[in-house]
Amino acid sequence: MEVALTQKESCLIAALNGELDVATVPWARAQLEAALTPGIKGLVLDVSRVTFMDSSGLGFLLGRYRWFMERGGAVAVAGARSQVKRVLELSGLAKIMPVTATVKEALERVGREK
Repeated sequence: MEVALTQKESCLIAALNGELDVATVPWARAQLEAALTPGIKGLVLDVSRVTFMDSSGLGFLLGRYRWFMERGGAVAVAGARSQVKRVLELSGLAKIMPVTATVKEALERVGREK
């Protein structure tokens, strides 16, 4: 699992690459949490390069969603491939968190929802 972090205004973009599962979630969470500064109000999780996600990955996404929502922020998921998108839909996570085709769309959604 690789996590590439960039910031655009008050939004953090986390590009995840690899498998998001029980073995990789702790490291991904630590990378993301280390990058959260007080000015960050939104999070875009770019999962376009995530090849596999299990329930630990879902828990990771839900945890970030809750963290931001409790602080008045917003979260969106971008670029989910068919397998990952199916997991998001079957779990119901896609109903509570915006899932967009592109990072640009996700940034727009996060900006509107803050």
